[in-house]
Amino acid sequence: MDRIDAMQAFVRVVETGSFTKAAETLQASKTRVTQLVQQLETHLRVKLLHRTTRKVNTTADGAAYYERAVRLLADLDDAETSLSAASEAPRGRLRVDVPAPLASLVLVPALPVFHARYPDIQLDLGASDRKVDLIDENVDCVVRGGELTESSLRARHVADLPLGVYAAPDYLARAGMPDHPQALEDGHHRIIGYRGSRTGAPLAHLMRRGDEQLRIHGRHVLSVDDGNAYLAAGVAGLGVLWLPRYMAHAPLARGELVPLFEDWQLDPMPLYVAFPPSRHVSRKLRVFIDWIVELMAQHAPAIQPPR
Repeated sequence: MDRIDAMQAFVRVVETGSFTKAAETLQASKTRVTQLVQQLETHLRVKLLHRTTRKVNTTADGAAYYERAVRLLADLDDAETSLSAASEAPRGRLRVDVPAPLASLVLVPALPVFHARYPDIQLDLGASDRKVDLIDENVDCVVRGGELTESSLRARHVADLPLGVYAAPDYLARAGMPDHPQALEDGHHRIIGYRGSRTGAPLAHLMRRGDEQLRIHGRHVLSVDDGNAYLAAGVAGLGVLWLPRYMAHAPLARGELVPLFEDWQLDPMPLYVAFPPSRHVSRKLRVFIDWIVELMAQHAPAIQPPR
């Protein structure tokens, strides 16, 4: 038995909850993964997993061993990477998922520079606002805005995105210019709802001015779950919307949107790169994260680097 292979198989079974899914992500047969885990249990003389026809769970011993195995595998990867990093350029396939607007407006236009710097990295880029299961979908990392609630993930804070409130001139011509955010709660005005992936419900927006503080829910006739569709709905005059300023820059320059409530403050949206706790931060992932931080800084003040 190769103990490292067995530990990797066990860790992946725990993370995916399935021998079949673990085999797929390891590019091995289910029989091979099963044999490795069984051999590991025999070697340790403990039962690591409870197996049923529907699911796989860790025993108490298995849960404790999983935590140690994750750290040992990460340390091993660190040791190997440190020896080869000085002589080898980062290479290989990197699977990343980022918000659709960030992909189209910021990341993709800058990719020629990234590939010129790292020609041996193959980037598989998903552009979506959906919740991604990094283990089941074998994704190396996701870039997401807003506070992270998945405590099982490791994350690096890479930027704070300033927000603003906007509406199209056509919408304001019909509904009138609101003089206070509270006006958006009246039946006369409409907002565009953005449904967060965690709850599926449209998000509320906290706004402050001096001692005033209020959370705007508003009324909508449309809610979406994609950033590009959200922006398009605002430009089409379907209601008031809250945007990171990098998304509003071009529509403002073209006269498609007008800023509202500029004397009010909105908390910036934190931007994170998140990845599984057992997924070693390989050199290719490390340089990608560093590039994201660099790219955000280049887009200041529309996008600000972390403070």
